Amino acid sequence: MTINRLTSQALTLDATPYDSLFAQPGDNDAVSQALQSIQPRLTDTLTHFLHPSVPSRFMVIKAPGTQPYLDTIHELVSQQFTGTNSLYGGHYRFSTTDVTFDAPTTEDALFCTRPNVLSTAWAETEQLCGCIRQFNGELSAQPGLLHRANGGVLILSLRLLLEQPLMWLRVKQWVTRQVFTWFSPDETKPLPVTMPAIPLDIRLILVGDRDELAELDALTPEMTEIAVYSEYEDEILINDEQDIIRWRNWIHNRALNKALPRPASDAWPRLLELATRYTEDQCSLPVNPLWFERLFTSIATATGTETFSGEAFQLFLEKQAWREGYLAERILDDILDDQVRVETQGERVGQINALSVIEFPGHPRPVGEPSRISCVVHVGDGELTDIERKAELGGNIHAKGMMIMQAFLMAELDLDQQLPFSASLTFEQSYSEVDGDSASMAELCAFISALADVPVYQNIAITGSVDQFGCAQPVGGLNEKIESFFALCAARGLTGNQGVIIPLANVRHLSLCEPLRSAVEQEQFYIWAVEDVFDALPLLTGLPWSDEIQGRNNLMQLVQERIAQASQQDARHRLPWPLRWLNWFNHN
Repeated sequence: MTINRLTSQALTLDATPYDSLFAQPGDNDAVSQALQSIQPRLTDTLTHFLHPSVPSRFMVIKAPGTQPYLDTIHELVSQQFTGTNSLYGGHYRFSTTDVTFDAPTTEDALFCTRPNVLSTAWAETEQLCGCIRQFNGELSAQPGLLHRANGGVLILSLRLLLEQPLMWLRVKQWVTRQVFTWFSPDETKPLPVTMPAIPLDIRLILVGDRDELAELDALTPEMTEIAVYSEYEDEILINDEQDIIRWRNWIHNRALNKALPRPASDAWPRLLELATRYTEDQCSLPVNPLWFERLFTSIATATGTETFSGEAFQLFLEKQAWREGYLAERILDDILDDQVRVETQGERVGQINALSVIEFPGHPRPVGEPSRISCVVHVGDGELTDIERKAELGGNIHAKGMMIMQAFLMAELDLDQQLPFSASLTFEQSYSEVDGDSASMAELCAFISALADVPVYQNIAITGSVDQFGCAQPVGGLNEKIESFFALCAARGLTGNQGVIIPLANVRHLSLCEPLRSAVEQEQFYIWAVEDVFDALPLLTGLPWSDEIQGRNNLMQLVQERIAQASQQDARHRLPWPLRWLNWFNHN
């Protein structure tokens, strides 16, 4: 049996060993190279792609195609790109009857460029491809991004091209053939004059997420086969102090480039806690441009200083949590007002406190919610009814978790036939779709409680997925789940015997709030980490699943006894009525 009662030190990343690192001034050279250091694979791939001898003109990068990511990739490309000082493009001369195109002589001409790097998250046709204008009988041409990036690199959001598939096909042909040919955006109105083509020497980088890359592959599979591929990594793993230093330099680098405030030495520990909470992993830190800009821009607005202290940072986070905490408060109020029933004291047969996390569309943070799962058992044909599934409120993953749970119990009881009971399981007071398998451990414990007719302690909540061998598997949204049950218990008054059971593999994902850590330290609230359902059941019921010592109560024995009684009654009912009377006399 492996039941680990966690200490407060395990509930968040311990930043104490790194205090001296944050007190040191950053190395200017290391800060300037922080982006390359934090993205070694992407940097190496860009170096390869930008080498003149690499034949491919296309590169795809798996990353969100938003402006913060494009700006970051633009900076990386600019550091790696070493273009020549040559002129590219040329110069158009318009006359009353025709148009001629001359080789580049001066960069003052509109279509003459020197190698550079351009990027954009969105562009209309004229912005990307340029346009031909006619005013008072005079013609003129305006360059687009493709012309301005001639001889260099153009970075585009993949969404820009996927939403204009005809435009993408044209761009692909221009870049592949290294020549730009003019066209009319309106097929009913041809160009007023024949325009000579422009030599185009450009390398195109497309940035998109997994779904967008899949769309691109479906649209032009021949291009994705030859394109150079890389990914922007949103997290950095913490293996030693050097990784913390790299992350610190990345924060300084971003703050310097965006003219945003930097954390003072006493603000770094709280920033580390917030970072690991965002990644949901004490062993990794975010290098996500969106996370950085959203957080540090808000801090700049709140503090208005070049650096922010730990006290100012904590005050900012508390205000932000209050501003974004309306939904969580209403959920808690509904439970405290008994509009939603969740018990935190006493014992109940077949009833257990599970933990859910909800992500509302448009809401900036997930919200934890305690929920009550109930199971009732009666004599039947062995069917386990998933009420959520029957009511079309349960998703496929939830249904899979239910079947795994049932398979484990059948194998553990070693039955040669179906259970002589039918059961039904449901999330009480759930009025929307339920999906995911993070409640399968709770459902299994509620099912066993109902079968054994043994109550479950209501002062404990549980989360975790379970496999066919009863092992506890990690789940997501752990911090919000635990904090929601703690907030409920604290609002009703901590009794010193309340807590949450989590999978052992989830311990590294903890980054819990300070009031909860303080309650754990004072032994007013507990968090237990378990390896399997056999560890969870004694905490929830006071009885083990099985016991090698004969004569001691255990849940398996109680379930088997109840099955034997039900089978005996069922056999008695199947006898002809005269034999039933005979059996009655024998029994007495």
